[in-house]
Amino acid sequence: MQYADKLDALETRFEELSRSMANPELISDPEAYRKTAKSVRDMEEVVNKYRQWKQANDALAQAKGMAFDDDAEMREMALTEISELEPAMVTLEEELMIFLLPKDPNDDKNIVLEIRAGTGGDEATLFANELWRMYARYFESQRWKVEVTDMSESSVGGVKEVIALISGDKVFSKLKYESGVHRVQRVPQTETQGRVHTSAVTVAVLPEAEEVDIHVEAKDIRVDTFCSSGPGGQSVNTTYSAIRITHLATNTVVSCQDEKSQIKNKDKAMRVLRSRLYELELDKQNAIIGAERKKMVGSGDRSEKIRTYNFPQNRLTDHRIGLTLHQLDLVMEGRIDSIIDGLVTYYQAQKLKEQSGDGQQAA
Repeated sequence: MQYADKLDALETRFEELSRSMANPELISDPEAYRKTAKSVRDMEEVVNKYRQWKQANDALAQAKGMAFDDDAEMREMALTEISELEPAMVTLEEELMIFLLPKDPNDDKNIVLEIRAGTGGDEATLFANELWRMYARYFESQRWKVEVTDMSESSVGGVKEVIALISGDKVFSKLKYESGVHRVQRVPQTETQGRVHTSAVTVAVLPEAEEVDIHVEAKDIRVDTFCSSGPGGQSVNTTYSAIRITHLATNTVVSCQDEKSQIKNKDKAMRVLRSRLYELELDKQNAIIGAERKKMVGSGDRSEKIRTYNFPQNRLTDHRIGLTLHQLDLVMEGRIDSIIDGLVTYYQAQKLKEQSGDGQQAA
């Protein structure tokens, strides 16, 4: 099999690291132990898959040897086993190739999620609120931590904007394809003639940047404090605990008023700011490289419509991969695993095609 040498080396390294976790010196160093444990977890799935492939390969070799046995019953058993093992081997090899694809360095990162009402007025704010609720239920099912940093409510019970920090296992890898314009088609409650209206909400998923990724010095920012406020402008906090941070070079502005503590609000705001600056830096790099991002997310333009939620027909359509589900009611309850899995599988397949093409050109 292609890449067998690479997989053998990976398995050897996995075994070495697994043994090292029993070393008292490593155990006494929490940071080194944490990094080693993470490396083991990251390798475990591909190593187990490779071991399955090796077992299947050995069984297939034995079955092929038995296919010429003098005993007719043994030959029949061998041919049956071969017919089962050969397609299983193909599936295992495809799965292994996906594991060996170049990894997005941001896949393990937490995210900053930003949802904003777009065209459609009040109806757009109502749908933004429902979209936030949909994601919140999905996050709960994944047992991810959610920290809202800013929320601007509308007068009709919707939201104009929600910004939240989402922490957990491989959050960015699962949600990175959610960025774009989400279009809704339905009859608003205020519509007297039963006409279907179209509104839009934008979603941005930014990988959370650590201080080592983006270093922001005090001289680079201006920090303003103000009283937190609720819907309609009424004060919800009489102390100046809310924070607004402006990055002077880029004029990037971030606000946070979720916490009663000014220190906590500033910490959250800085996390959002670093992530936005990180995204700006990534955009610069992608503008130079260009083609890779275009292959991954279409034009890469957030104004691009990625999905339509049609309520009269109980239908959801993801336009990038041609996925249509007539279960919109369930989707809005946070059951979006099939959509996320479909997107991940699609873009993995695209990368496999590109890798195969590169390999053929090199040959």
